[in-house]
Amino acid sequence: MARAIVLARRGLYTTDPNPRVGCVLVQAGEVVGEGFHRRAGEPHAERNAIEHAGARALGATAYVTLEPCCHYGRTPPCTDALLAAGVARVVVGMEDPNPLVRGKGLSRLRAAGVEVTTGVLEGDARALNPGFEQRMRGGLPYVRCKLAASLDGRTAMASGESRWITSADARRDVHRLRARSSAVITGIGTVLADDPHMNVRLGPEEFPALWPDELPRQPLRVVVDSALRMPLDARMLSLPGATLIATCEDSPRAIARANAVGAEVRVFPPDPAGRVDLHLLLCYLAEREINEVLIEAGPTLAGAAMDLDIVDEMVLYVAPHLMGDAARGLFHLPGIARMEQRIGLIIAATHRVGADLKLVLRRAPTTDQAGQPVLPGP
Repeated sequence: MARAIVLARRGLYTTDPNPRVGCVLVQAGEVVGEGFHRRAGEPHAERNAIEHAGARALGATAYVTLEPCCHYGRTPPCTDALLAAGVARVVVGMEDPNPLVRGKGLSRLRAAGVEVTTGVLEGDARALNPGFEQRMRGGLPYVRCKLAASLDGRTAMASGESRWITSADARRDVHRLRARSSAVITGIGTVLADDPHMNVRLGPEEFPALWPDELPRQPLRVVVDSALRMPLDARMLSLPGATLIATCEDSPRAIARANAVGAEVRVFPPDPAGRVDLHLLLCYLAEREINEVLIEAGPTLAGAAMDLDIVDEMVLYVAPHLMGDAARGLFHLPGIARMEQRIGLIIAATHRVGADLKLVLRRAPTTDQAGQPVLPGP
């Protein structure tokens, strides 16, 4: 199963909107077939492993990170392929959260006399597809908020100057975050101030095991622009990939102008503050089969996302320098005035990235009377 999980990771940047899945076939203690799902519409991991194994799949044990599908989608059911190959046992990392499959694939195999074991390295299997699982179970994508700050928590000088806070190594790591994301969200303030690209600018040499002969897929760029102020000459509009403008301004003329330069415009009902309702935006992105969202924005949009509790994971790159009191902070959170209103976070992981420190943080589930995060039980 550990090997199947490694194989599944080879689809980290390409399988969207499908889940990342790996499969290993073992016969008499020997690996006879391996496969992973590379891209939607192409064969699933099980079929690739069976093709690799050939006749040796007969009587083998299949180790699959995700429950084999049992319905016709872009490809035929994998349960049928396993049964046709004569696989005797199937070991599954996790149940498929897709309602079309959930438990049905396992039942189909058991009904045909195949021995089935589930829940092997389930935590690692779940970690492969947080967005797919969240979209299937709750109708929302998995949201990461990426931030870069100095040691004193500053994101830009008072003038707005921010290039570069972090090292080139950290910036390359951010591009990998973008490459695995289905969509990248920023705010109109960032567009007006920085005219960002919001794309993946790493070549295939940065992904030797994944793209030996192709460039990475570009995520959907989403600009939260309540009053539809998007410049028609913004750099991102001339780059490969699609740009969606989320607005509250239902102006046919302004929408037509944006459409003419290649942008897609979607009008959303405003929230109580008259801005784009971020929760409705995420629901809409989930309807578009967006699994993972990366927010790269200034303190206003980042603060609004944190305040609404729609951020599942925060990725913070901390650079070892000080920028001073006048520099800008990470979040705009005007509703926090007392200690008991603090937003508790849990540090889920730390990594050294070049000269910088990368922190992966998640919202603490509860707090004690002193306002300290209470860690979940084992």
